[in-house]
Amino acid sequence: MTETGHTHGHDRGSEHGLGHGHPDGPEIEQAWRDLVATARRSAADGLVVGTSGNVSVRVGELVLVTPSGVPYDRLTPGDTVAVDLDGRQVLGRLGPTSELPMHLEVYRNSTAGAVVHTHAVHATAVSTLVPELPLIHYMAADFGGPVRVAPYAMYGTDALAGHMVDALRDRTGCLLQNHGTVTYADTLDKAYDRTAQLEWMCRLWLTATSVPGRTPSLLSPQQVRDVGERLKGYGQRS
Repeated sequence: MTETGHTHGHDRGSEHGLGHGHPDGPEIEQAWRDLVATARRSAADGLVVGTSGNVSVRVGELVLVTPSGVPYDRLTPGDTVAVDLDGRQVLGRLGPTSELPMHLEVYRNSTAGAVVHTHAVHATAVSTLVPELPLIHYMAADFGGPVRVAPYAMYGTDALAGHMVDALRDRTGCLLQNHGTVTYADTLDKAYDRTAQLEWMCRLWLTATSVPGRTPSLLSPQQVRDVGERLKGYGQRS
């Protein structure tokens, strides 16, 4: 892959305005509010520390993404950052996250509406121990099966994005070796829920394997597939 480039410093009034065919202002503003709230939630829930991790959401042909190196509690409605699917910045005075290549690769290779990346402690610990998270709980079905670990590569690089895409094949989340987690979904809320669920499953596996002289029972792939079928009808019907 070729590393995705982006341009800094364009304001709302520049030649890179939304233009014809892009979402309107209110839609962008609401999406940005939701994105900032989710980013702050990831910090409050202990899934990231400082400015680590990042969140993005797709609105039409634009991707709104958290900026690089800015504490989430300092973000305002005027700090909206948006790029197109080629990585060209079209909104914002702040530069997008250094992990932009990773986010864009998810959107290019899936129907994702949102992506959440964290440095969750237990998930990152698991990423250093095994090539995939063992089937310790049936909620692995929500990820499409065992959650794989993408081999380590420097953050913000095409190499990392490529490893991640491979690990996400037929999956909705993965671990990044010695780094953290990536999950995606149709909505921001669902992507965040998957992140929290993945961290919980990793904590569960670490807890179970820490008991001396005992080996935790695991589910079979078929048991997890059966749960996956049942989850398709889970929740309230509209």
